[in-house]
Amino acid sequence: MAARGGTMLGTSKICQFKLVLLGETAVGKSSVVLRFVKGQFQEYQEATIGAAFLTQTVCLDDTTIKFEIWDTAGQERYHSLAPMYYRGAQAAIVVFDITSTDSFTRAKSWVKELQKQANPNIVIALAGNKADLSNKRTVEFQEAQDYADENSLLFMETSAKTALNVNEIFMAIAKKLPKSDPQSGLGTAGRVRPGVDLNEPASQSRMGQCCGRGN
Repeated sequence: MAARGGTMLGTSKICQFKLVLLGETAVGKSSVVLRFVKGQFQEYQEATIGAAFLTQTVCLDDTTIKFEIWDTAGQERYHSLAPMYYRGAQAAIVVFDITSTDSFTRAKSWVKELQKQANPNIVIALAGNKADLSNKRTVEFQEAQDYADENSLLFMETSAKTALNVNEIFMAIAKKLPKSDPQSGLGTAGRVRPGVDLNEPASQSRMGQCCGRGN
């Protein structure tokens, strides 16, 4: 994957974490990942079959964090495969579409499943995607925030289209993940590439592109 922004000069630790994205089909999971990893947005994204695997390296303070990202399919027929992807994950982003009440209900089911079956220390973030379509919203911000607070989740409204809060939600996760057991070995360090510096704000040009249908 092409790296964006930031460098790892001066970092002293390298940590690797498995992160899984879950949510109903068409809520924009793949678009969020594409925006985060490549800084791109595609208006019409093909549905994920099974799961897609991507990586992105980010810099946070003195630590280099490599996310191994599993972007899972949202179709019901792939639900039985989900445990294979969230098993052993240190973090999860559960995505819903703020214009779809059904997707929010489905997101709650995913959270409940993770709380019961995933790593007990998993960091879970809730992403209300398609924030660029706020004029069509059916899920109020405060409703989602209250649910997140009740379940000790991170919560942000995001837009893969405008890049709103995409880097920020990964930064919030990175800050909550334990970093006391960094990777060691020159081989691993040698393969890590420059990544996104999550301490730097997104550029105005990237934040300001908003029109039409969001993802």
